[in-house]
Amino acid sequence: MSTPSSVPPCIARQLSALLLGILLCLPDAALSATPAPPPLMLANLYHPGISLADYWVSEKLDGVRGYWDGEKLLTRGGQRINAPPWFTANWPKTALDGELWAGRRQFSHAVSTVRRETPDDAAWRRMRFMVFDLPAYPGTFDQRLPALQSTLARLAVPWVLPVEQIKLNDHSALQRLLRQTVRQGGEGLMLHRGASLYRAQRSDDLLKIKTHEDAEAKVIGHLPGKGKYQGMLGALLVETPDGLRFKLGSGFSDAQRRQPPALGSVVTYRFRGLNDSGIPRFASFMRVYEQ
Repeated sequence: MSTPSSVPPCIARQLSALLLGILLCLPDAALSATPAPPPLMLANLYHPGISLADYWVSEKLDGVRGYWDGEKLLTRGGQRINAPPWFTANWPKTALDGELWAGRRQFSHAVSTVRRETPDDAAWRRMRFMVFDLPAYPGTFDQRLPALQSTLARLAVPWVLPVEQIKLNDHSALQRLLRQTVRQGGEGLMLHRGASLYRAQRSDDLLKIKTHEDAEAKVIGHLPGKGKYQGMLGALLVETPDGLRFKLGSGFSDAQRRQPPALGSVVTYRFRGLNDSGIPRFASFMRVYEQ
């Protein structure tokens, strides 16, 4: 701590001690700039061999994960979402887990709406909170599902809806529904084990299935474009959490090539398997990753 030269050294030491005492008395939350993420149930990837009869199936909605803790709306990373007061008016005092969704192929609208510090009322009018679980309800998903539907029926607002859950007879039916959903602009499907309790961990109690794989990597370089992309981004140089580096050169709009994701940001890319060196095959940029 620096002090003006006119302050006597003994007074300066007393001021420093006083400041240190104040800092030591502050709670940890006040000293940390990083919010704690909510206790979310997370999905593994679908794999053959599961008993499909044990699971409920729903569409994987391409929006922003939202967690209502009974008082406020949070992202999966724990950041406060500044929704308009009317959007969350009279919501129950119990936790709701769901997706802030603007419809198929409307991910950009959902993200831009949720990220605003000052809520855009017109933008929020296009949003829905699609709820798929009641985290605090003491029962299995088979038991939570009717409780969720009853809770939202009492709330009775058109922008807070339960995600439709269905049962399928076999894996062929699952694959047919997946292809149909993707053709219509959906992202994929979710499988929720009926006998599962809500646990804040990643497990086979919740599975996701898509027609492609996706993953995240950090942007560590911008490679210049050539030809029609002269003066714009040609490819991102990215690094996976395992330290693997590769070029990500497809999937960008012209606007994204003119203003590419910032160095240090994390992006989501889709791919179809790995080649012998471990590099993702047919990797394509999807979006900047949202916490």
